[in-house]
Amino acid sequence: MASLVDTAVSLVDHLSAEMAKLREAGTYKEELVLQSPQDARVRVGGREVVMLTSNNYLGFANHPRVREAQKKAVDRWGAGLASVRFICGTLELHKELEAEIAAFFGREDAILYMSCWNAN
Repeated sequence: MASLVDTAVSLVDHLSAEMAKLREAGTYKEELVLQSPQDARVRVGGREVVMLTSNNYLGFANHPRVREAQKKAVDRWGAGLASVRFICGTLELHKELEAEIAAFFGREDAILYMSCWNAN
């Protein structure tokens, strides 16, 4: 029977070989480090490029009015919840926004999702 150390070394060797294959194939995913706020154009590696991969479809993430509202909300509510809403609770702010969204679309209710992954 293999020892725990032998198993760990074998796993590391296997994973290292798999990562080498990904690099050789040109499919290894490097982390993209943004040097600017996320907008239609971002700074990456010291140069400006067009951002085509974000969820900021409408360009609101860096809009001055959105940023100002965000600052006010952080001052009142903090930087965010410590967990998902059904565990830690829902802020009044969430309920108010859901009511506004429902009214805007003429619906009886609406629900906020914290990411695009949850909405799909």
